[in-house]
Amino acid sequence: MSDRFQQPERAAAGDQRRIFIPAPSSSPGRPGAAGGTSAPPRRERDRPPPPPGSPRPPIPRDAAGPPSARVRSGRRFRWRRVLVALAVLLVVGLVGSYLYARSIFNRIDRVEVSQSLTSSSSGTNYLIVGSDSRANVQGEGDAGFNGAEAPAGERADTMMLLHLEGGKAQMLSIPRDLYLPIAGTDGSSKINAAYNVDLGGGPTRLVDTITEGLDIPIDRYMEVDFVSFAGLVDGLGGITIEFPHPAQDTESGLFVPETGPVELDGEQALAYVRSRHYQELIDGQWVEDPTADLGRMERQRAFLTQVIGKLSDTRNPFSLAGAAGDMATGLRIDDEMSMFDAIRLGWGMRGKTPEALDINDALSGDRNESGAVLILDEAAAAPVLDQVR
Repeated sequence: MSDRFQQPERAAAGDQRRIFIPAPSSSPGRPGAAGGTSAPPRRERDRPPPPPGSPRPPIPRDAAGPPSARVRSGRRFRWRRVLVALAVLLVVGLVGSYLYARSIFNRIDRVEVSQSLTSSSSGTNYLIVGSDSRANVQGEGDAGFNGAEAPAGERADTMMLLHLEGGKAQMLSIPRDLYLPIAGTDGSSKINAAYNVDLGGGPTRLVDTITEGLDIPIDRYMEVDFVSFAGLVDGLGGITIEFPHPAQDTESGLFVPETGPVELDGEQALAYVRSRHYQELIDGQWVEDPTADLGRMERQRAFLTQVIGKLSDTRNPFSLAGAAGDMATGLRIDDEMSMFDAIRLGWGMRGKTPEALDINDALSGDRNESGAVLILDEAAAAPVLDQVR
């Protein structure tokens, strides 16, 4: 008998105690072996790697847990492509918009007046001259056509000074009948005579006359053809003018039978700004405006203010593009104005309606060799003029 069975028996003979020592299992701890205990199942990470060349098993996706690294990587790649595409579209849109705006800006006629421009001490002064030229009136159907021939030469029908400083915008009307010394001559006359090309004048002389006679520096110069601006009004969908009474002018073609805010199309807006015999229906009678040219000047300022305000409030890029094209036809600018200057003007007017400034209280009527004129009381006008100097 082997020793492992003899030793317990010998111990039992000595102290009468029986000791049983179980024989070890041939494979302890393996499940299913006799006398062994069950071991926990092998975890996935404990499995040996597959042999070389075998197909890679699919990566499991746990619906309750976070996405796998491959899914996250795929999503990042898709978002990256979307962002790149958006960036490309943005760049293309900006470049296209810039090129289109530049093409329109390059179509604007230039006026050689830079030698007379000066810089104001505060803000920027834009001299806006409204011309009564009918050069763009070709025939029946065009705004401003009334069967008459276009007047000879060109005259400054209205003059306004747009002053931009900080966050404010102000507009000062300069009466065309204002009597001042005319720059480059030995005499005085109505200020619009400085512009009259038939008398040897023009934009340069007009700027010099305003700078010297009113001590107002001019930074930028712009000419507006009101006939062409009638098309701009139609492009903007009309402009709204406040009428306290029904109004008409049988010569310009104006007829507004209602009161309050009235929306004018391009043709009626042109008749409004060109009205020289403006009449209002008061107590059943048509009464002509007694303020004559001053009243006309105020109507023209109201017109330009509304046009500028509507342009600055327009957010539709297609409407702005169309308006820019219309303005290029009836607009002339000084030969130093850059596209950046034009953009700065548009940005400065964004969301603003210019505050009206006037020197009417400092004006008095008179008559001399130039006809009916307006004489300026410089001391009385100084508080207003100082705001734009």
